[in-house]
Amino acid sequence: MSVTEEILEFLCTPTITGKGVAMNGIGLPVMFFDLFAPSTIRSAVSKLKKKKYVVFSGSRIVVTKEGERYYKKRSARMRMFDSPFPKNAPRNLLLFFDIPEERKAEREWLRRQLRKFDYTMIQRSVWVGPSPLPKEFKDYVKHISLDDHLKVFKLAKGYTGKI
Repeated sequence: MSVTEEILEFLCTPTITGKGVAMNGIGLPVMFFDLFAPSTIRSAVSKLKKKKYVVFSGSRIVVTKEGERYYKKRSARMRMFDSPFPKNAPRNLLLFFDIPEERKAEREWLRRQLRKFDYTMIQRSVWVGPSPLPKEFKDYVKHISLDDHLKVFKLAKGYTGKI
């Protein structure tokens, strides 16, 4: 997901507000914007404004109806799965992918999903992590026609990151 989409997701996700400060579910201030360089945030917000997904209302950024529609359409299209793996599960599955540039959104979705499954990136399109991949995830990959772009290999010994 691009920074622009993450900002839109942040703005569209309901939060509890305390004295004008966005709060998470346990009442701590949300520090989303600390995750990115100020220039990255400015550029992303500028793109959102140019596409008419957000407007400025005083010192606040407000998501427009177009922005909400875009966010809902985007989040419905790219389903995320919870990880079924324990935190220190052995990394015994090697996954390669070669997804064409015109399917960049799906490629970025796959990378996010692999991170969520606690996979480690070896190269941009080579990942290693626990196995087996959940059936519903594999079914979804097939449903969005990515299965022909993925290759999966079971490792004889778990990956430790050392040679």
